[in-house]
Amino acid sequence: MDLASIIGLSMSVIVVIVGMALGGDLMQFFDVPSLFIVLGGTFGAAMVANPLERTKIVGKIFKAVFVSEHIDMISLIQTIVSFAEKARREGLLALEDDASQLEDEFLSKSIQLVVDGTDQELVKSILDTEIGLLEERHSANKGFLDSIAELGPAFGMLGTLIGLIQMLGNLADPSSLGPGMAVALVTTFYGSILANMFAIPMGKKLTQNSSEEILARELMVEGILSIQAGENPRIVEEKLKVFLSPAKRKLLDANKETE
Repeated sequence: MDLASIIGLSMSVIVVIVGMALGGDLMQFFDVPSLFIVLGGTFGAAMVANPLERTKIVGKIFKAVFVSEHIDMISLIQTIVSFAEKARREGLLALEDDASQLEDEFLSKSIQLVVDGTDQELVKSILDTEIGLLEERHSANKGFLDSIAELGPAFGMLGTLIGLIQMLGNLADPSSLGPGMAVALVTTFYGSILANMFAIPMGKKLTQNSSEEILARELMVEGILSIQAGENPRIVEEKLKVFLSPAKRKLLDANKETE
């Protein structure tokens, strides 16, 4: 569960609602036709802009923002270094059982390729291709949120234009101009909320999660290739520590001292 996403979204919603309530009646911000135009129009147009396969998994795309497993890079390095130590003592074939027990399919596949005696250049090519395709899938899935971020304000403006046209059609009744203008502007408000409170932040979180996963996989590739090359486990660890922030490097060193 990503607490930052949940807390951040809740905070945004609460702040906006409180600001609306302090300025007057909350019900003046509620208009069913405006909601219908912005939400229905935006999601309909987003479906046009994206393939059906992506539209079918839109629920999973939203879920990935709030339910994401952060990768423990320190534990990952420790695991790979332990594999390097075992391979140095017992040979690469000794890693086969470990590979079958790993939950991470990418790491398991990487080790299996090495155990099978695959050429090092081919291993790197296969794994780099898989990383590239994963990055493309993540970018494509984020495209649905990007579509909502682009289209939401546009449909908000479209609803405002519809409201203004209807308002101008009732110029004979001056008392209706004020309420009519307020309703017309509500659709722009809805479009802005949809884009800036939901779609854009969610898209940025998906990008961040994707970058984290890609970095972890690049670390795995570097570690597995080093093991295949028969490098000293201490050298393997030093190479992998490059992927960590300075604070996490110190934490990794501290963990080693307490062992």
